[in-house]
Amino acid sequence: MSSKSPENMRIFPNKLRYSVLNALNPLGTFLLHLHFTPNMITFLALVFGLVAGILFAINHPFWASILIVFCGLFDILDGKVAAKANNQSLFGSIFDSSLDRYSEFFIYLGLAIHFHKHWALWIIFFTFLGSTMVSYTRARAEGLGIECKIGFMQRAERMVLLFTGAFIGALFNIFDPLIIGVLVIIAIFSNITAFQRIFYVRKVEKQLKFKKEVS
Repeated sequence: MSSKSPENMRIFPNKLRYSVLNALNPLGTFLLHLHFTPNMITFLALVFGLVAGILFAINHPFWASILIVFCGLFDILDGKVAAKANNQSLFGSIFDSSLDRYSEFFIYLGLAIHFHKHWALWIIFFTFLGSTMVSYTRARAEGLGIECKIGFMQRAERMVLLFTGAFIGALFNIFDPLIIGVLVIIAIFSNITAFQRIFYVRKVEKQLKFKKEVS
């Protein structure tokens, strides 16, 4: 198996990701004291994603970008609260993963409504396909017993790019061209990430077969 950990194959450096995660610890503790359960927080992340999609659809990209931030934060915080409360479960895991897909769908749906008379609508189809395949290939690999978190365009990267495109685009009145550029980037690199994961499973399988042959 590759000496390089799959966790290192990300756009955002590990130090940056861990710093953000650590910075959210106090907020996770605060929500726990307010008796929020992990599943409640997961549901709130879905609501934020849904509202972000609605705001895109009615042409309010600035506020949509703010809701994307809350969607991403609460997506992280449900795991934080589950760990702090020692309340991790199989149901919570699949509930979280499933609602992540729905929240992302609502965001893209809102953008699709915004661009429903524009050629960019076709890009959104491939963007959502790539985003879904990133999650599917990981889940399928892990169902085969292979941890598979590699790839450049994972959920955190997608959410940050969507926020950045919407926020800056709305701020400088260049929303359409900027968010189209973001969607193209996500469409290309999310699909590349999906294939990275497919071929990573192939690589791991070959290494396991080789180990059996030499043992």
